[in-house]
Amino acid sequence: MLEVHDLEVGLDSESGLVRAIDGLRLSMHRGETFALVGESGCGKSMTALALMRLLPENGRVLAGRVELEGIDTLALSERAMREVRGGRIGMIFQEPSTSLNPVMRVGDQIVEAIETHTDLRGEAAREKAIDWLKRVGIPEPERRIDEYPFRMSGGQKQRVMIAMTLATEPDFLVADEPTTALDVTIQKQILDLLRDLQQEQGMGLLLITHDLAVVSGMAQRVALMYAGQIVEVATAADFFRAPKHPYAQALLRALPDAERRGEPLTAIGGTVPALTQAFTGCRFAPRCASVMAHCASTVPSLDALTPSHSVRCLLYAKGASQTTTVPASGRPEVSKGFDTSARTATGLQDTLLQVKDLRVRFPIRKGFFQRTAGYFDAVAGVSFDIRAGTTLALVGESGCGKTTTGKAIVQLLRTQAVIEGQALLHGRNLFDLDAEALQAARRDIQIIFQDPYASLDPRMRVFEILEEGLTALRPEMDAPARRVRLEQLSDQVGLRRESLDRYPHEFSGGQRQRIAIARALAVQPKLIVCDEPTSALDVSVQAQILNLLETLQRELGLSYLFITHNIGVVEYIADEVAVMQAGRIVEQGRSDDVLRSPAHAYTRSLLSAVPRLRAAA
Repeated sequence: MLEVHDLEVGLDSESGLVRAIDGLRLSMHRGETFALVGESGCGKSMTALALMRLLPENGRVLAGRVELEGIDTLALSERAMREVRGGRIGMIFQEPSTSLNPVMRVGDQIVEAIETHTDLRGEAAREKAIDWLKRVGIPEPERRIDEYPFRMSGGQKQRVMIAMTLATEPDFLVADEPTTALDVTIQKQILDLLRDLQQEQGMGLLLITHDLAVVSGMAQRVALMYAGQIVEVATAADFFRAPKHPYAQALLRALPDAERRGEPLTAIGGTVPALTQAFTGCRFAPRCASVMAHCASTVPSLDALTPSHSVRCLLYAKGASQTTTVPASGRPEVSKGFDTSARTATGLQDTLLQVKDLRVRFPIRKGFFQRTAGYFDAVAGVSFDIRAGTTLALVGESGCGKTTTGKAIVQLLRTQAVIEGQALLHGRNLFDLDAEALQAARRDIQIIFQDPYASLDPRMRVFEILEEGLTALRPEMDAPARRVRLEQLSDQVGLRRESLDRYPHEFSGGQRQRIAIARALAVQPKLIVCDEPTSALDVSVQAQILNLLETLQRELGLSYLFITHNIGVVEYIADEVAVMQAGRIVEQGRSDDVLRSPAHAYTRSLLSAVPRLRAAA
């Protein structure tokens, strides 16, 4: 159905031509799910944009062909390509907040796609839009169809994007992180829906994701990408049972779960190399635990070990020993236990934050003058404590009030909602503080936002974004000290130091999330509200960030309110868990107790929907 031949994509930049994709080959069949995985910045999303001919202004195809059932789409006129794009090939983008028009109702956007690519018009198109909103799990679709994107949570906006794409019933679907912003129950619902569509229509699916558990349950074949090249391609069963490339093995060992709790995750040191250089050897060699002398001077080719399994590694090159055992550690960033020398027991059991009967009500506005006609209770009486040096995980479905709870605590909803109750930080109610006292309190409490693109000023360089918090909240630091601090932070979160002088749009989604994490850590707070801090990260960078958060907690006694839908992360990092449903906490307790012996039916349904690596893996 789809064949890509020696695709090369270049991006013009101030530092030279970036070869984002270099010699990419892949083929897909009708009804097949083909997964493309790898670290942030490896070229996965750029591959999707190249297939759709949606490259940024500074991007261009340097060589290669993309054939859809024998038609080279790269040779089509833009007018002809518009018939293919959205009609025959649909795409679910990674960041729904930037893909949806903020000044159009979500229903109008879905109807527009339906009327453009199908024969339905008017009321019939609207009814189909409502049906698809219902199928992707949007509550009250008849009412929500007339809302604007900003009134929806990140997960709900992602579901709208999925509904808009699937409503045109394409033959082929490119899904770039389609379930990243979704909780596990909606994720299962969406994945089941994609499977059903494949069976009904024979739809081909290119699934770009960093969730290896989803890949193991969805894909027939897997391609692992690194630095613009595919380094391993195999059937899903072979990839998870016996990965060959050292990079693949390290990724699988970086997955968090309860068994690894209290120990550092295997994180691959370093970062993806700059793609402006001419490579003379293996691109993974500087980070590989199995590196050999000739890896720096010999470029490996993608060689077939079996008819269904190929790998780009000199360990398996012709003439090399085929009995070589490849270590799966990858060159771990952390090889010893967490350093607890700086952590003392004093004060770690003291309550740092007390939330008492928190209620958040948003006004419902109607009419031409948008008068308040009532209130919607987004959070309806939530109470919990966070002790110093511990992590409370807040889990639940998208739209249940998790993010609203976090934003209310750090006082980001003062002008948008009616907030009642108490949030006592060191015994002081944050809701009663004036502007000056609140700024002082923000030295101790910071937030990592779910959407890194929307939370970073596009007109500021990364250094300016990170320095802004230090300047406002740590005035005792002079300019040289701030520079040193920010360079250390970039190392900690896995960004090259030269990245500090670039703008947010020059980074991938995962790299932008690392910038957001560095900004929260910069002022050395005591409590961080982490709103899905690892949802946009691949598993290796996720391991780096979780190791970093754990190390900081153990050394500095940091506390976290960790909002997430990734149960594996909860198992690894959380001391206590609170489960939210419809604005209320329905179950709360120690992590082991809640996750192993859930008492509430809703908690049991959440845990049953969690994707796991297949036993074969």
